[in-house]
Amino acid sequence: MSADVWVGTWRPHRPKGPIAALYSSPGPKYGLPTNVGYPLHDPSRYRAPAYSFGIRRLHLQDECSPGPKYMVPAKMTMRGKDGNPAYSIYGRPRDLMPFLTPGPGRYSPEKAGKWAYHSAPIYSLASRTKEFANDQTPGPAAYGLPPMIGPKVVNKSSAPNYSLLGRSLVGSFYEDLSKTPGPCNYRVVEPSVFKTRAPQYSMLARNMLPGDNTQKPGPGAHSPEKSLLASQPPTPQAQGAPGSLGLGPSGRSAAARRWNRNRPSCEC
Repeated sequence: MSADVWVGTWRPHRPKGPIAALYSSPGPKYGLPTNVGYPLHDPSRYRAPAYSFGIRRLHLQDECSPGPKYMVPAKMTMRGKDGNPAYSIYGRPRDLMPFLTPGPGRYSPEKAGKWAYHSAPIYSLASRTKEFANDQTPGPAAYGLPPMIGPKVVNKSSAPNYSLLGRSLVGSFYEDLSKTPGPCNYRVVEPSVFKTRAPQYSMLARNMLPGDNTQKPGPGAHSPEKSLLASQPPTPQAQGAPGSLGLGPSGRSAAARRWNRNRPSCEC
């Protein structure tokens, strides 16, 4: 019987990763925090309060304390001050100043305004702050609601739509193939050519009548009461009395005509 044992096709090779069996370890030795004491205590466990006793200081060895000698008030008990009433005497206080309370006529409730009466809300418009100087938010006019009529209604079915196009200049019924003139190319004939002509009138500017530009006295410029004939009393000769110079009615008329010719026309 052969001493070699057949181990198959496996042969020793270099491991691809670390194997724990190939290394020696100290065993279950882990650095867990302690559960006793105050410093370095396990944060997952409850830690009781710790107290320490200090040492006696060197400079207190030479001092002697007076003992329990405290200035406790005589009226102080273990439950606080005693309940006996205490009184003190002070000086006379000054008289109080009279109250200057305003009368009913000093109030003006009608001026209270919004503090006493209901008022509509009041709004104020302020200028834009610095933070919104570069704000590019669109305004209310930038938004548009969908139309309620036409083919683009969101939640309604639209009726068939028709569009009207303009007339084409080529191939239409009014295309002028012979280039004939239209009615507007003819001159309009005056109605007076083939009908009775109505009378025509013209309006001219106003013509000033010729006249004398010299200044003449008006009726108020004459003063007949100041004439010499009216101021002199009548003489017996002018009346044709007996024994006169023979001035009868004819002679008086001749003298009056001579006076009228020689008297001035007006007195200014």
